[in-house]
Amino acid sequence: MSPTPPAPEHTAHHAPEHTAPRAAARTTQIFCASTLYGAATLAAALDADVFAPADRRLLLVCNNATTPETSPALDEMPGFAALRDRFDEVRSWNDAISPFHPGAWSPRPDDVPLLERYLRQLWGLGDDRVTIVLESIQVNPAQAIAQLFPGAPVDVYADGLMSYGPTRDKLDPLLGTRVRRVLHLDLVPGLTPLLLTEFGAPAQTVPTTAFLKVLGEVADAVPELPPLPEECALLLGQYLSALEILTPQQEEELHARMLRGAVARGHRTVVFAPHPSAPARYGRALEAEAERLGVTLTVLGTPVLAEVLFDRARPALVVGCFSTALFTASSFFGLPVARVGTEWLLERLVPYQNSNRVPVVLADALLPDLEDRGSEHSVEADTVAELLAAVGFVMQPQLHPGLRPVAERYLRTRLGPRTGRYFRRRRLTALGLPGGIPQRLAFLPRHAATRRVVRRARALRRAVRRRK
Repeated sequence: MSPTPPAPEHTAHHAPEHTAPRAAARTTQIFCASTLYGAATLAAALDADVFAPADRRLLLVCNNATTPETSPALDEMPGFAALRDRFDEVRSWNDAISPFHPGAWSPRPDDVPLLERYLRQLWGLGDDRVTIVLESIQVNPAQAIAQLFPGAPVDVYADGLMSYGPTRDKLDPLLGTRVRRVLHLDLVPGLTPLLLTEFGAPAQTVPTTAFLKVLGEVADAVPELPPLPEECALLLGQYLSALEILTPQQEEELHARMLRGAVARGHRTVVFAPHPSAPARYGRALEAEAERLGVTLTVLGTPVLAEVLFDRARPALVVGCFSTALFTASSFFGLPVARVGTEWLLERLVPYQNSNRVPVVLADALLPDLEDRGSEHSVEADTVAELLAAVGFVMQPQLHPGLRPVAERYLRTRLGPRTGRYFRRRRLTALGLPGGIPQRLAFLPRHAATRRVVRRARALRRAVRRRK
């Protein structure tokens, strides 16, 4: 029979008189990135001492391409070597969760403790105090990573223009309240991100000077590019069909519009920078259009940051749809820019809450239209903050009820032919906002007699068509 252990109240008398102090836990910062642009943003923030000191800094690379096996991850892209020394280690999220896709996999709640132990062992974290720096916290893989380290504070950084809009979906408060701040580049000077403000997360700007310094290092680390013609027009592809915003055929036509618009502006040498994940046939279709127009087209086969091209080639014009690179070209490099297809795209974005809406609105409101030749004026810069607040409220009224007065004021005073494309009348009507269907007519869609008349008219029209 084993001896009975001493009673708890007596154990203290047998403790040694001198106990060695417990060593402080090591701190590890995990930086998650899926694009070279995002990794460059993180490097600039580190150079600017935006993050507290840490014992270890780990870059976690997420390849979110539709088929990651056929698309290079950011640490395989030209120029990444210039960013590598900011981090102690580089790890792959895809490898950690293989064979699952980063955009589709998330842990089951009951598996979180086991999976956290697995990751701590896999990455050599031990009992480290962990801080996580994430992009796109509304979706996986960011949400999955945050869930697997439930006690870790979270910083969010913006990899583009979406941070100026509201959070895409209502976040679990257990996650949202962990966010300490939102880091972003000053892509639209004077505009403050709306992302995660429902949790009181303050916005903090990553210094532009630090970002430009990092971009210069990335450009220097890129191997020799094909000779790029001077004073060329640079077309930026975005691969919107992968986001199911456009069909592949519509996207090819969008690229053709970019080319035709640049040629109409007098450019005879054009460079097309396709999205790294876009199929090769996009370039071939554009080459056929260039041959028809009689212009010289260079299709880049090396996946490089658009900002490297801004630095190396200094194009005479940068053309895109709603790419973040249009704003870096204009705000950071002082290059002429033009957008194509934004008004067309605004009609096709569904649902209205689609988080791409804010980048499209910003491009449409602030950048000149390539095909318009200047007859359509940009939205006044001093009204853009109110415009974004109104759009943000209409997108997510439950998250930002405090923005209703701003939205009502903007819609009452600024809604017109130029700004009406940013709102849908049905949506405004449902929210009881100015610009919707007048109140005295709002009963009509719900009126039984009206519905019967409409049904009879449709039946009559179908009958007439059949007889023809």
